[in-house]
Amino acid sequence: MALLASLRSSLSLLSGRQDSWRTSRWLAVLGVIFAASTVRSDEGMYPVSELATLDLPAKGLRLETSDVFNAQGISLIDGICRVNGCTGSFLSSAGLIITNHHCAYRAIQTASTPERDYLAGGFVAKTRADEVPAPGYTVRITQSYLDVSSEVLRVVTPEMPFLERAKAVEKRRKELEQEAEAKHPGLRAEVAEMFTGKTYVLFLYTYLKDVRLVFAPPQTVGNFGGAIDNWEWPRHTGDFSLMRAYTAPDGSSAEYAPENIPYVPKRFLQVAPAGVAENDFVMLLGYPGRTARHKTSHFLLYERDVRLPHLVDLYQWEIGVMEEQGAGDRAVALQHASRIQSLANVEKRSRGQLQGLARAGIIETRQAEERELRNFIAADPQREARYGRILDDLAAFYQELTTAAPRELEQQTLTSVCRSLALAFTIYDAAHQRQMDDLLREAPYMKRNWDLTVQQLLLNQKDLDLATDRRMLEEVLRRLSLDLDRKTWGPRAASAGEGVAPQGLPVEPLTGMVDSFFATTRMGDATFVKACLEMTPAELEATGESALKMIAAWYPRLMEMREREKERDGRLNQLYGELQTVKSEFLATRFIPDANGTLRLTYGYVRGFSPEDAVVKTPFTTLRGLIEKTTGKDPFVTPQAILERYAKGDFGTFLHPQLQQVPVAFLYSTDTTGGNSGSPVMNAKGELVGVNFDRTFEATINDFAWNENYSRSIGVDIRYVLWLVGTVFENPQLLDEMGVPRAERN
Repeated sequence: MALLASLRSSLSLLSGRQDSWRTSRWLAVLGVIFAASTVRSDEGMYPVSELATLDLPAKGLRLETSDVFNAQGISLIDGICRVNGCTGSFLSSAGLIITNHHCAYRAIQTASTPERDYLAGGFVAKTRADEVPAPGYTVRITQSYLDVSSEVLRVVTPEMPFLERAKAVEKRRKELEQEAEAKHPGLRAEVAEMFTGKTYVLFLYTYLKDVRLVFAPPQTVGNFGGAIDNWEWPRHTGDFSLMRAYTAPDGSSAEYAPENIPYVPKRFLQVAPAGVAENDFVMLLGYPGRTARHKTSHFLLYERDVRLPHLVDLYQWEIGVMEEQGAGDRAVALQHASRIQSLANVEKRSRGQLQGLARAGIIETRQAEERELRNFIAADPQREARYGRILDDLAAFYQELTTAAPRELEQQTLTSVCRSLALAFTIYDAAHQRQMDDLLREAPYMKRNWDLTVQQLLLNQKDLDLATDRRMLEEVLRRLSLDLDRKTWGPRAASAGEGVAPQGLPVEPLTGMVDSFFATTRMGDATFVKACLEMTPAELEATGESALKMIAAWYPRLMEMREREKERDGRLNQLYGELQTVKSEFLATRFIPDANGTLRLTYGYVRGFSPEDAVVKTPFTTLRGLIEKTTGKDPFVTPQAILERYAKGDFGTFLHPQLQQVPVAFLYSTDTTGGNSGSPVMNAKGELVGVNFDRTFEATINDFAWNENYSRSIGVDIRYVLWLVGTVFENPQLLDEMGVPRAERN
């Protein structure tokens, strides 16, 4: 570090005729080069139960671990929430939440019309009365956790068939959730599987159902760079929005009502207007989705060769259709906006994962680890007797999955690609499921989840465009390979003995079939859809509605697929549970469970990286870079208000002290995945310095493996957030609510 200081001093003497921008760029490059000599990050999305085992102060934290999580008191974790499938954090005592623009996207879209286009123009509520509801959104705050592994697994016996095992575990988890909610009225319970087939934890959550939109920048800010820049660095995206959670006047969770009051969190985060500098310690708290680091090489081969290529192909086609249909009609474009954004995100991530699996040697590394494990098992007769076939059985499982995939993956498109059929399936499935005992129903149809399921169904129905759906149905039928020689329609049997296609609609030429379908569908009629939710299966079939008729014909096959998936889950749970046991013996270490949507902590440092030979990527992007990237053509359009403030040099106190620019986004070496979108990036004192929103393209492989050299997450810098909210869009009242002193913004 002394050498680095000396070099910086020399540069400052030699740079009298260079502008400060280029000097700062060289300093940033040197920072990356010398970062290898500083403390390194560690892999891990740590559950809250593991935080006491970490020596975070030795890593750079200027708090005690108990300040981060304290089961007996209030801590930083009380200021973190889950916002649908993303993360958010409270910024005030009045329930103000910051999360990503792409996490609030559906709420912005739902509130928009061609005449009042909040996606294009942005949204701000000057008063709380102006805040608009975000239907379909919920907020969860973790209250407690309890290991219930023994309670779950006591219903399992070694001789159980796999399907019976899966159903027994599923039912027991639901029972524990219902029991917990009965003991703790107003809280939400969830039993999460931590290690597959091995450990289960019961989480209790505060569960808020009245969520409202407060502030969203225009899409040209919140999604600057669009699909081109997505998963890339450098990045200049202001991916943030503000929402607010409300409760009933008595403080209990309640659906939206005008008389509701802002939620009062136990803790909210302090904003650090000064931001962070290169090599600073940072940590994230959030709800990462799913990783697969404990899966075998056979799983990775299936992902590389089968599932990921299928997703890329299908999603590219869907996105193309929706973009074409919305090109000349803003109302249609708004209907498709959220779906396009979601599919595009997964599609590009999948391409990044394919590249990573091809380049990073992850499969080969895992195969080598498995060879060592085989040797360890074979070295002991008792181990060999118990564990000798585990890896072979897993290899056989994924080979069966690979063989079945061409037919099964296409069958799954029936209820995913064509929205009319997706709506019809939910309606018809619900009619069957709601005749069962509550504990035996699929989770979306249980009493505790039904209202949210209905709300989501009606939101999807609102976004239905029949012209687009026609093209989607044609593709579904093409992918299902209609056998026109039959007298009935349906998929050809995938293999001998699988059975014949279900009886259904008469075969016609494809165009005629699609014409007939859309001549009689009523899925575009919201009143009809709502009425269907009260009908029995027989009553639904009697309507003669084409989507319901098609789903009814396919329903037996769809239920076979559901049962097959449960049987596979039971099989995998047993195999991976055994694998986890023997790996623990072999490595003599504790493992961090794969991410599963539960609260986790990860930490790292603000620093760039070198993704390839002779390329160094520095850790900050700036407003100057955004202006240079602006072309005036989508997706590189910058609002006039930003251009004007930039031209005037109106930056307040939000300049990076070395770069002398407003920092837009920054890199850090934390371990993140999907679900960490919106996670607060906190400094060593637990103050908010940014909002996580992405990873670099090289880090899309994080779901399978993490590496300190290339795994980088991306966050929007808090200085850019504050500058946009307070200065550019002139909402000082929101900065007041966040507790940002006026002296630190003007």
